[in-house]
This record gives sequence, C-alpha cells and structure tokens, in this order.
Amino acid sequence: MAGNLERALSIIELLAKNGGRMPLATIADTLNIPRSGTHRLLAMLIDEGYVRQDEDHGEYMLALKLVSLALIYLSTGGVLDVSQPVLDRLAAASGELARVGVVEDDHITFVGKAQGAKSGLRYDPDMGQPPLHCTASGQAWLSSLSDEEALALVSKQGGLGKPGSGGPKAPKTIQQFLADLQAARKRGYGIASETYEAGMTSMAAPIHHPVTGRVVGVVSLAGPTSRLPDARLKELAPALLEAASDMGAATLSSPYFKRPAAVAQTQVETAPAKGRPKRVKAA
Repeated sequence: MAGNLERALSIIELLAKNGGRMPLATIADTLNIPRSGTHRLLAMLIDEGYVRQDEDHGEYMLALKLVSLALIYLSTGGVLDVSQPVLDRLAAASGELARVGVVEDDHITFVGKAQGAKSGLRYDPDMGQPPLHCTASGQAWLSSLSDEEALALVSKQGGLGKPGSGGPKAPKTIQQFLADLQAARKRGYGIASETYEAGMTSMAAPIHHPVTGRVVGVVSLAGPTSRLPDARLKELAPALLEAASDMGAATLSSPYFKRPAAVAQTQVETAPAKGRPKRVKAA
C-alpha cells in the first residue's frame, strides 16, 4: 500500500512539474515504473478525480480537483490573507512580478504572486519550487545558513552545474556559489541576474519569524534584465525589505509559515548582543 501511495504521489508531482499533458509511456519511463503498474495507478487517480485523460490523444494531465484543494487550503491557512496585500503593494510599486515562497523541509515553494507589469514584456513563470543554487530566492534563504548547510541543500537538488538547471550565468563552482551567498548576506537580499534564466533578473529577501528569527519564507521581485539594472535593484531594495518585514510580522497568524519541528534541522534564537539571529541545534 505504501509503495502504491508513493508512486501515485510521484505521478501527481511529475504531472504538476511538467505543467502539461504526458503519455503513459513517458510517465512510466520517467518514474521507472512498469507500464502496467502505471496504468493501474493512473486509473485509480482518475477514479478519485485527481487526474484526467485527454479523450483525443490519450495523454494524462492533472484534474482541477487538486487546484481546488490547493485554493481551499491557501484560503483557510491564512497565507493569502497575510501575503496578498503586501504582494499587491510591492508589485504596484515596482512594476514587476512579486512572489512569496514558503520554506519547507529542504525546498522553497511559491504560494502567492502579484503581477505589476502593465505593458511590455511580462515575466510570469509557473509557480513551483525554484532551484536553490541559481535563484535569488534560494540565495535569500541559504544566506541565513552556514556555508556547509547551504551546500548540503544544493547537493540534494543535484548540485552545481546540473545539466538543464540554471541560466548562462549560473554558478558552476563552489567558490562562485559561496561568493554569491556572501554578497547576499552583506546586502540582506539575494540577486540573480541571468543565473536562472537568460534575460531575466530577480531579487529576494528572507522572511524572518518574529519570535524565533528563523527564515520561514522569501519575498521576491523578478522581471526582464533590461528593466532591472543594478541601479534599479538598489532603488527597489527598500520596498522589498519592507515587504519581507511586513510579512514576517504577520506570520504568527498563518500556520503556513510554521515549519514542522520534526523536520526542522535548526532553530534560531536572537542574539542579545547584536540583535542578529544565530543558529542553534534543534532539540
């Protein structure tokens, strides 16, 4: 039973990450599941309303039930109440895409966004889990950890230089990656210029829990590199940091930003001397 559940969840995740239709053979081969077993699992997911099959071509895709459940959870979990007004304000002030992501286990998941671009090129990628080594969101979170912890999390995602991961300026060496991380620590926010995607730039700030000081999420801005040169990034930094601070103050009202104690590797307490967070081992 556990094996079938894991495989069924893997199919759902695969369909979600690919964002489109997939034939049975591709699903089976990608997940290394026998095609007969894949067919049974897909039939089960169709019966439960999580997957549907295209009548014309026979390809499989996620059904709207998952979207509905996600929207219900977001609305009852309070994350949209906490983040959406802040995102709307940040997007309007910047004229770019504003997003909020939640830190969970070893990844970040985007859960809300607001589009500030009214004309011209609009950058609006799919929501999901961004790679940590080449995105501003990844920098924002990892900059709160030690170099060793940051490298361990990047390694879990396939490491530096993973084929097909990152843009033309993505860090390829540990030295380059750590230099980017150190720069993010000094600034207080991460910057990724064509490291995730050619022609695109983003910046992101960490959201700190107001009591523990732990980073529980990130807030980011992203848009075409032509609209986000260094001077513009510096102009937007105060608004970005203010948005992160506002969300941090409001996280107490949303269980979404409370990382499970069983999976948290570290917890943060405020150091009285300088008022900056320091990491201590979780009990």
